[in-house]
Amino acid sequence: MRLEVTKKTDLALQAMKCLGEGTLPGPELATRIGVTISYLPQIMNPLVRAGWVESAPGRNGGYTRTITLEQVSTLQLIEAIEGPTDTGRCVLKGGPCPDEEQCALHLPWSRARTALLAELGRTSLAEAYQPCTYTEEAKA
Repeated sequence: MRLEVTKKTDLALQAMKCLGEGTLPGPELATRIGVTISYLPQIMNPLVRAGWVESAPGRNGGYTRTITLEQVSTLQLIEAIEGPTDTGRCVLKGGPCPDEEQCALHLPWSRARTALLAELGRTSLAEAYQPCTYTEEAKA
C-alpha cells in the first residue's frame, strides 16, 4: 500500500508553475525544472493531452500554458500523470472487494480515500506549494 505520487507528478507541477505567460522553449523549461530535454516530453505530453499546455515545434516553439493554475485541481494533475486513482483494488486482497465479502479495512479505507480525494480535488495548482525552482542566478 502506497500513498504517494511519483517524481514525475512533482515535475509536472513544477512545469505548470514555471509556465507563465507566453511560450517557454523546451530547453529552458527543462533547465528550470531540472530534467534533460529528452525526458521533458514524458512530463509534458500528459499536460498537452489534458489541454492545459500547448506544444509548438521549431525554433520559435516551446510550451505554453493554456489555462490558469486555479482551473486545475491537484487531483486532476495527479490523475493526468499517474492515471486513475480508483483502481477498484482492495488494499488487503489486491483485487476487487465485493460487497458480500468486504475486507476488514473496506469501510475505513473507503472513508479515508474519499476524504483524501475530496481535499486534492478542491486544492488548485495555484494553492499547491511548489515554486518554480528557476532563478536568474541559475541562468548565468
